Amino acid sequence: MRAAVLEKLGHMALSDVAMPEVDNDSILMKVEAVGICGSDIRIYRHGNSRVQLPQVLGHEAAGRIVAVGAHVTRFKVGDRISLGADVPCGECLFCEAGIGNNCQTNYAMGYQFAGSFAEYVLLNKMMVNYGPIHRIADGIGYEEAALAEPLACVLNGLELSQVKLGDTVVVIGAGPIGMMLVEVAKKMGAAVLLVNRSRQRLEMARHLEASAYICSSEENAVERVLEETDGLGAEVVITCNPSPESQIDAIHMARNRARVNFFGGLPKDRSLVTLDTNLIHYKELFVHGAHGSLPRHHRQAVHLINSGLIDMKKFITHRYPLEQIEEAIRTAESHAGLRVIINP
Repeated sequence: MRAAVLEKLGHMALSDVAMPEVDNDSILMKVEAVGICGSDIRIYRHGNSRVQLPQVLGHEAAGRIVAVGAHVTRFKVGDRISLGADVPCGECLFCEAGIGNNCQTNYAMGYQFAGSFAEYVLLNKMMVNYGPIHRIADGIGYEEAALAEPLACVLNGLELSQVKLGDTVVVIGAGPIGMMLVEVAKKMGAAVLLVNRSRQRLEMARHLEASAYICSSEENAVERVLEETDGLGAEVVITCNPSPESQIDAIHMARNRARVNFFGGLPKDRSLVTLDTNLIHYKELFVHGAHGSLPRHHRQAVHLINSGLIDMKKFITHRYPLEQIEEAIRTAESHAGLRVIINP
């Protein structure tokens, strides 16, 4: 089969590799669509301690089952499925507690397990038994279903931030996942203020009908948020970008007892951020992170897509065949559009 193999940093080669063999406990899926995530780009450029090269990346995927092992009972050949990324080991303290995205082994598709930048992907016993695999409705396209993975991460983040009906939520960062945060938070009954440095990107998000669009390169975003909230700040502030400055701003945008979610990770050389902790102390702020998702979040995400409550097509702007994987990565890096999809 053909696969885009990351052979060395900055070089992904289209290669003919052996077709994965299905054992009694595994599944073989024909990949129909796979999204390019920011973490794929970081691995491509800088590597990751969990990824040993050569490796096939790609963890936002959907396709159809073409083979199942003799012991697999939950799925059958022909099932149309969506995959998540994080795979709980199912045995450690964190997995036992139901928070497998905090598993210290931290298995994931496209990391320790070969991913979906290929014609076929093997779902091993651990993925089949504990991982995020869910059926998609007949009327749902594979491209939409592939984006259940980032949508699941959004659901985890909003759950941890305890977004409630009537809350004002600030989302800092208008990338595809930031836009998904806006969409879902609105469905949860929140008023959402979207902050971004690029005016062009903000304009791309107009269709989401946020309560306010704030261009931080043109105005003081903290002052504007306070103006929009009668000087009190927002109940929830979510940073969804790789900017240390946005984390500093988030503390100032938050009202007393607000939840501040550092949803977007920072580059390793810029992750030491100086915060005014007196603001956290006196305002009694709850500052937390969000990383990945659980299989139940992926199931919820697939339900939202299957039911039509969330239209994922609006977040897709570019499509490429597998042969053009490196061009696709450059497009995703350029932020010229939203999600870039590979159709193997």
